[in-house]
Amino acid sequence: MIRAVRNYFVFLGRSAALAFDGDWRYYAWLGALTAMCAIGLNAYSHQLVDGLITTGMTDQVSWGVYIANFTFLVGVAAAAVMLVIPVYVYGNEELHDLVIFGELLAVAAIIMCLAFVTVDLGRPDRFWHLIPFLGEFNFPGSMLSWDVIVLNGYLVLNVYICGYLLYSRYRGQKPAKWFYIPFVFIGIFWAISIHTVTAFLYVGLGGRPFWNSAIVGPRFIASAFTAGPAMIILALQVIRRVTAYHVPDRALLTLRSIVQVSMIINLFLLANEVFKEFYTDSLHVASARYLYFGLHGHHALVPWIWTAIGLNLTAMTILALPISRSIKWLDLACVCAILGIWIEKGMGLVIPGFVPSPLGEIVEYIPSWNETLICLGIWAFGLLCYTLFLRMSVPILLGTLSQAGERNLVPAPATPRSDLPATNSAH
Repeated sequence: MIRAVRNYFVFLGRSAALAFDGDWRYYAWLGALTAMCAIGLNAYSHQLVDGLITTGMTDQVSWGVYIANFTFLVGVAAAAVMLVIPVYVYGNEELHDLVIFGELLAVAAIIMCLAFVTVDLGRPDRFWHLIPFLGEFNFPGSMLSWDVIVLNGYLVLNVYICGYLLYSRYRGQKPAKWFYIPFVFIGIFWAISIHTVTAFLYVGLGGRPFWNSAIVGPRFIASAFTAGPAMIILALQVIRRVTAYHVPDRALLTLRSIVQVSMIINLFLLANEVFKEFYTDSLHVASARYLYFGLHGHHALVPWIWTAIGLNLTAMTILALPISRSIKWLDLACVCAILGIWIEKGMGLVIPGFVPSPLGEIVEYIPSWNETLICLGIWAFGLLCYTLFLRMSVPILLGTLSQAGERNLVPAPATPRSDLPATNSAH
């Protein structure tokens, strides 16, 4: 037992040391991300001292770009299951190692989700109220309590699965299926649940008719299974270019098919929602009218949503054509899909739910500069985490970092040199 613990800590130590080893380009990338993290942390210190008045949020619009990013990133984390299903359900062994890259992206995304929730709290020192058995958890009545459970549970699942698979590869042993396969299938259902529960946070607010629709949950899943695999495609392209790890084109085309179908479903559900809002033309159409066409001279979100629709249509068109089998066109489609869905699920979903308010007030929301810097800092921190995760995992998957190589780290015993004159013990 002691030996096993020692071996595991050696594994962690060697992996951590390798995470900070690289050429000048790697250090420049880490330095840029660290600098952006420091800028974001400095901006957050101002918010911590002065309060949420440093943001663009108000009493009328109490959720802003923080929750928008949180909602988007929950979908990115959930989309890791799109690599798990082909491997563990349909037996596609070619994608087996790539599952680790997808789940590491999920870990980084959940870390960012928790960071965005933290900065959105006016009093982050009271987070302990959300901890079971310590605070006022309000379980099971509160959807927020369910969200805390599913997010942290999904984080633990992905860390466990990735850690076990990488440690098994490091030791040169085949992982025991009974020790991780059950958790893989739990993770499949858990991935869907995290975004469904996030959708229920909106749907359950009956006083906000813009969100009070049964179609929000399916829209969340469809958009997640579009933007998430699109981000994984771009990440795999970077891995293929800057490391020796071979990512087959077939893996990228498999993910392309997932993005292609999910984007069509996402736009179809969006069209259904638009039809429901405008065809009925009830009093509850005010939020949708504000979003798409402006309301009583207020139209801050109109450019955002039409830009999102244009990007999504562009992505769907490229993906539907044979040109998307070309990597450069596939990359363009992925970038358009990610940006379009970020706007649609962020500024196009969170903000109009508050405009107009239940009292009929129209208060527009624009993120402050301080708020924007905090968001950029959190995104930089997430990219920094994912970079370090990849720097540790790729050598293990390639076999250049293994337990068999530990013997090379032990210095050889000293031997007497024959070129020195013999000494006389009598002296």
